[in-house]
Amino acid sequence: MRHTLPIAPQFYVTAPQPCPYLEGRMERKLFTALQGDNAEALNNSLSKQGFRRSQNVLYRPSCAECSACLSARIDVSAFTPSKSQKRIRNRNSHLLRRATSPWATEEQYALFSTYLEARHAMGGMVDMDVFEFAAMIEETPIRSRVIEYVNEEDSALTAVCLTDVHDDGLSMVYSFYDPELTRQSLGTHIILDHIDIARDAGLPYVYLGYWVPGSPKMGYKANFSGLEVFSNGEWKKMQNPEEFETNLNPLSTPPIAEQVANISLPGGNHAEHE
Repeated sequence: MRHTLPIAPQFYVTAPQPCPYLEGRMERKLFTALQGDNAEALNNSLSKQGFRRSQNVLYRPSCAECSACLSARIDVSAFTPSKSQKRIRNRNSHLLRRATSPWATEEQYALFSTYLEARHAMGGMVDMDVFEFAAMIEETPIRSRVIEYVNEEDSALTAVCLTDVHDDGLSMVYSFYDPELTRQSLGTHIILDHIDIARDAGLPYVYLGYWVPGSPKMGYKANFSGLEVFSNGEWKKMQNPEEFETNLNPLSTPPIAEQVANISLPGGNHAEHE
C-alpha cells in the first residue's frame, strides 16, 4: 500500500539588500510559498509568529546583523482611543466604508500611484505598473478583502486597504490614501476603523505589519494603546516603546537553521530550510 506523506513548507532566505527603514543597514527575509489546500492554515499559524503575506509568499525579517523589525498587532480588547484619535475619527466621519472582493480597479491604481509619488518616491514600489498592482491586490490564496473609504459628498475614493482575514484577527497587508489630505490623518483613521471591524466581528487582533524602533516611518504605530510586538519568539505588551530599543548587535539574530527549527507549523509538521 502506498502512502503519501504531507510535504512541509520549504523556507528560503533572500539576498541582502539596503534596508528601507534604517539607513546604512542591510535587510534579509526568511520566506516560504503560500499555496495549496493548506494555505489558510499556514497563513494563520505563521502570522502568529511574526510573518506577513505578500501575494503568495509569507515572509519575516531575518537580517544577519540586526533584529530591529518587530511584528506589531493591536489587542482590540485593550485598545482605548486617545483624545487625538477620537478627533481623527470625528474628522473623517464623512468617509463611508466599502468592503469588496480583492479586485483591482483603475481608480485604486490612480490613488496608489499618487500616494507613492508623494510619500515613497524613492521606494521599490514606485515603478509598479497597473498589472503589477493588480497582482498585488488579486493574487491571494486566502480570504482577503479590499476596504475602500469614499467621500459621501462626492463619492471620491480617498483611502484603500488590502486586508486579510485570519482566524484571530485582521491583517492590514497594505494601505494607501490621498496624500494631500494630511489634516485628516488617514493612515490612523484606517487603523481605527479596522479596530472597529475586528471588534464587530469578534476578532481579537489587528495586525499592523512591522514596527521599527528608531524609524520615523514606523513611529506612529506606538501611539496605539493595546499594542503588542513579537520579540524573541513571543508576543509582548508594549508598555514603553523605549524598552524595545533598536537592536543592531550582530549576535541578536539566531542562525537561519535555528530560526526555521523553531517555527510551528499546522498539523505538527517540521519546517525545513533550503
